[in-house]
Amino acid sequence: MELAQWQQRFEQWLDENHLTDDAAHDIAHFRRVWMTAQSIMAEHTVDPLVVLTACYFHDIVSLAKNHPERSHSSRLAARKTREILSRDFPDFPPDRYAAVEHAIEAHSFSAGIAPQSLEAKVVQDADRLEALGAIGLARVFAVSGALGAALFDADDPFAGTRKLDDKAFALDHFQTKLLRLPDTMQTARGRELARHNADFLIQFMAKLSAELQGDYLGTDSQILTHFRRSVGS
Repeated sequence: MELAQWQQRFEQWLDENHLTDDAAHDIAHFRRVWMTAQSIMAEHTVDPLVVLTACYFHDIVSLAKNHPERSHSSRLAARKTREILSRDFPDFPPDRYAAVEHAIEAHSFSAGIAPQSLEAKVVQDADRLEALGAIGLARVFAVSGALGAALFDADDPFAGTRKLDDKAFALDHFQTKLLRLPDTMQTARGRELARHNADFLIQFMAKLSAELQGDYLGTDSQILTHFRRSVGS
């Protein structure tokens, strides 16, 4: 079966069975991860069916960021994906099950599972790129808002003198996770894209800092310099 046919079948299944109000982990997210994965895997020899399947089902179980079992989310998703494939896609090749499961388990930042296969590395990079750039900016505030977090600490937005707390402040998540992502990328293409899109977040931070000081036309050069140095931009 052609890859496009598998994609169509997966999307139909998700439309019928994966109803969610989680804007950060919906079918549009799965499509974008697959699109990014194709760009990354163009430079490598991988099993495209494994990558496609993992991209479309990696968040079939996605526990909330503040859930106590959050770090187990990807393992649960991998297990559920095997169940779905064996039950609802009986013609899916069983010899791909293990590779798909590993790619799903290893995609998660919180799980801390190192990707062993090239397919898993591609999926991990593609998913993490969703947390950077313009899409990442939109997602972080959508998720934080859903969890009841404030935009930022009005007295110390960049945590200069306080401990970071991304459960309380959305902006803190930039430092606790997002700006660290470029160093975790597994492929050369992933690192290139991650550094570029992390810099977009830094530019946003610099613009925000300027506006908080009453400058609506400029950016805060000190913020730019500080955070660009921290991520090696």
